[in-house]
Amino acid sequence: MGVVLERAELRRLIEEPDSGRRPLVEDLLCPAEQMQPNGVDLSLQGVARLSGAGRMGRDNAARELAAAEPLAFDGEGWLHLMPGAYLVTFREVVNLPSDLMALGLPRSSLLRSGVGIHSAIWDAGYRGRSQALLTAHLAEGYHLQEGARLMQLVFFRLTAAVEQGYSGRYQEENL
Repeated sequence: MGVVLERAELRRLIEEPDSGRRPLVEDLLCPAEQMQPNGVDLSLQGVARLSGAGRMGRDNAARELAAAEPLAFDGEGWLHLMPGAYLVTFREVVNLPSDLMALGLPRSSLLRSGVGIHSAIWDAGYRGRSQALLTAHLAEGYHLQEGARLMQLVFFRLTAAVEQGYSGRYQEENL
């Protein structure tokens, strides 16, 4: 794996992208709070309750996603999640060039409250407003506010740019 990008380089790639490139991350609510020493915090845009059986076969034709029922925030922008599995959509748009990949990890405050965030690898060339699995484990559930910072995205510079970037079904998702 390559080198982890630090705050100054992240700031440059977000605020002053190279000619012809999109900012690394767009639509930040508060860049000063979201920029961390080794990554960028992604914030909550929406939540859907997962239900039903999904399916994963040997090829993409046999893949089916679990049903997702969008949940509505209350008048003050809060949700009370009971124990279970939820699909969260992040507010920010991520634009990975061909020489960067990313990994998303939960903020430690979630873990300390019995809540997990699970995400997949973010391949070089991906662009979109991504989603992750949020799991509330405690019987009392968990309260989330719209715009809350949930996950830190850590960016890695690859040893060489990929020949072909991500081109799967989630390219440009939720845009």
